[in-house]
Amino acid sequence: MQNQPPDRKQDAHAHHGHDHHEDHDHGPAHAGHAHAGHSHGSPADLGRIFLVGIALNLAFVVAEWVFGVMSQSLALMADATHNLGDVLGLGLAWGAYQLSRRAPSERFTYGLRGSSILAALANALILVLVTGGLAWEAIQRLADPQPVDGVIVIAVALAGVVVNGVTAWLFMSRQKSDLNVRGAYLHMAADAAVSLGVALAGLVVMATGWLWLDPAVTLVLGAVIVAGTWGLLRASFKLALQAVPEAIDTAAVRDYLGQLPGVAGVHDLHIWGMSTTENAMTAHLVCPSGHPGDDFLQRIAADIDRKFSIHHVTLQVELGDTGRTCVLAPPEVV
Repeated sequence: MQNQPPDRKQDAHAHHGHDHHEDHDHGPAHAGHAHAGHSHGSPADLGRIFLVGIALNLAFVVAEWVFGVMSQSLALMADATHNLGDVLGLGLAWGAYQLSRRAPSERFTYGLRGSSILAALANALILVLVTGGLAWEAIQRLADPQPVDGVIVIAVALAGVVVNGVTAWLFMSRQKSDLNVRGAYLHMAADAAVSLGVALAGLVVMATGWLWLDPAVTLVLGAVIVAGTWGLLRASFKLALQAVPEAIDTAAVRDYLGQLPGVAGVHDLHIWGMSTTENAMTAHLVCPSGHPGDDFLQRIAADIDRKFSIHHVTLQVELGDTGRTCVLAPPEVV
């Protein structure tokens, strides 16, 4: 590392090792920077899972529409349209997953990782809007219940439970760590619940003749779906606005940095999500004794990744010897 004169600020960039999408090696660190080598890798089968889910649901949409016409069931045709929206949602999530694997460029210096945040937000909005459309249809059906071929409706609804349930199961193990995958998972799980409700309501309607039960069950399930989706909508909306990810405590990060040996002050701390799985951070450290060195920065990067799941860390080291406060020190200045 080449040392800069002690009276100058130094930018220190520490990027700790974590999994991305492709392996590569970094050359020697530049002056004023410590950059830990890291490997890029992602679940090899996640793209295939998206494609399997899209294929299954697209085939079901076609079958549901055909049987809806055969049974003269407006509900089945409406649900087929709803499921087509789910196919589009899965396609959106898959597209964002593919885009997030693209390497950084001169124009998009973080790559296209942020597309996963937009896909999660879009998935949440689509699910809420489509559920609202089904609720409106259900309200109209309550006022004017329509008889349908119960056997076909129940059979197709049970098929929907299987298709949507299997697709949700494929995403289940990954949905807790990736908001984009969580959006796809909630979409499929919600559809499985709706289909199960339709099948159960169909059985009761066949036994009792209560035509109003089908739209009533749709309204109840719609309320449950919106309640379950609200967390996804809120979290993805915040990430889209570069809010601190919910799992990270900003005060704890600030305290950690402030207690490091040789650090007299911390300011201009920013933490945000680069994607639905990767977080970034920048901060200014005041080190009156001078630049702490590359090894120190590497340890900080490793600790921050392990303690706070922040993978991309950029630190500016200041000596604090000018007698002037950094213009970015006030918390209201960005």
